[in-house]
Amino acid sequence: MRRAAIKSLAAYVPPRLLTNADLEKLVDTSDEWILQRTGIRERHIVEPGVATSDLAKEAALGAIERAGLTPDDIDVIIVGTVTPDMFFPSTACLVQEKIGASRAWGFDLSAACSAFTYALTVGAQLVASHAATHVLVIGADVMSSIIDYTDRATCVIFGDGAGAVVVGPSDETGLGLLDFEHEIDGSGGSALCMPAGGSQRPASHATVDERLHYVKQEGQTVFKFAVRKTGDVCERLLRRNGVTAADLDLFVSHQANRRIIMSAAERLGLPEEKVIINIDRFGNTTAATIPLALADAVDQQRLKRGDLVLLASVGAGFTVGAVLVRWAI
Repeated sequence: MRRAAIKSLAAYVPPRLLTNADLEKLVDTSDEWILQRTGIRERHIVEPGVATSDLAKEAALGAIERAGLTPDDIDVIIVGTVTPDMFFPSTACLVQEKIGASRAWGFDLSAACSAFTYALTVGAQLVASHAATHVLVIGADVMSSIIDYTDRATCVIFGDGAGAVVVGPSDETGLGLLDFEHEIDGSGGSALCMPAGGSQRPASHATVDERLHYVKQEGQTVFKFAVRKTGDVCERLLRRNGVTAADLDLFVSHQANRRIIMSAAERLGLPEEKVIINIDRFGNTTAATIPLALADAVDQQRLKRGDLVLLASVGAGFTVGAVLVRWAI
């Protein structure tokens, strides 16, 4: 086994903005109400016809270039998403064709808001086991495609975006992905889901009329689970690795809600200066939030080579994940 590391990082969001003021014109809400409950000011959404693979392509090409590679150097493509362009072929297949990665095989990974942490873990295991040398890990979602803009409980939360990393062998002892801790709890599946469109409830006149092809969420159930489980999974991972909050340089949580992020940080004993929060600018982009936050941390010079970083996520399913990384870029 060899240690795998993140060799490069790139992120992409569509240029179109949807602000809280815009949403005030669509549903019974206000900028103050949204800010107080979520911490979001604006989010990016695609123009009609722009798909998840389009966003993923932009982030992927950026990550490949920054790694000093070409698309032909990519062995595997893993796309974490709950908004694939279509059921099949996989979005990984579509991205492979769009970027010209002629040697790569790949697949999609569905874990909702934990998709990036899960996909990163899978990619790292492929590299560590010598099954691959360069794995392209993408988190991308066009959440606006499955959001009901008459439902103020969900439409204020989500945005569109993509992030990608190239995972390869670490070039220095101690740098790379150190450990991970993941779990799922299917008993909470109904609390955050898209009820129709799959094999249980295929698309029909009735499912469309009942607006069942949009995200449905039991807000309080999801909030309480996320607060509890983000702290739980992080504590287990840190304890197993003999790490304390004082050892961490940066905490990068899934950007679902500012209150969830800060509750976890406070439980871990992390000061705010060690926490990255950018939900105010992007909203919840599901699989893309963690790479978008990492990109912001790099741009703000809050993340440098050798830093100890804790990634954490909770998503529909329920899915829970955390990854401990010694930053290698």
